[in-house]
Amino acid sequence: MTRLAFLWDQSKCVSCGACIASCNAANYSSSTLPNPLWNWIRTNIKRIELNSERPMIYLLQCQHCERPPCVTVCPTGASYKDTSTGLVKINYDLCIGCRYCVVACPYQARWFDGVIWAPRKCMGEECQDRISRGMRPVCVEVCPANARDFGDLDDPNSSISKRLAASRYIKLLENMGTEPKYFVVVGP
Repeated sequence: MTRLAFLWDQSKCVSCGACIASCNAANYSSSTLPNPLWNWIRTNIKRIELNSERPMIYLLQCQHCERPPCVTVCPTGASYKDTSTGLVKINYDLCIGCRYCVVACPYQARWFDGVIWAPRKCMGEECQDRISRGMRPVCVEVCPANARDFGDLDDPNSSISKRLAASRYIKLLENMGTEPKYFVVVGP
């Protein structure tokens, strides 16, 4: 079985925004139209800035959950889990733009695109095409600090499996029962 997943290493991230810019360029043709829900550019990576004693950022995107609530609430089956990859996807031919999936996502990783009248999320079409050709998503490819990774959790020789085995990591909102496949490395 294949279970593709993302890793973001918070301890290596230099907050350059290359992943965000590359997502915008690859999946939205460098559009300057906004992502109105996030008050940000059109991208599938949400940058969250926490201003506390020690300022930090979080990069958030679709968690590609094992038990995705967005799929459960979709009345048409447009949101679905791809059985060959384990990734959560949207079939835009079936989507009616009801936004149930946007509301159901506990990570707020989906946003509604008024141009196509449908939700958007990671992975965009360009990144899905890259994955189908055996390449990595563009956000992983461009990261200058090697803070991102992507691969098969069921392959012990994959780079993501090796990095997880050698790291301390968290999964966001694990208590929600979604079984997210987006790992945040917090240290060695």
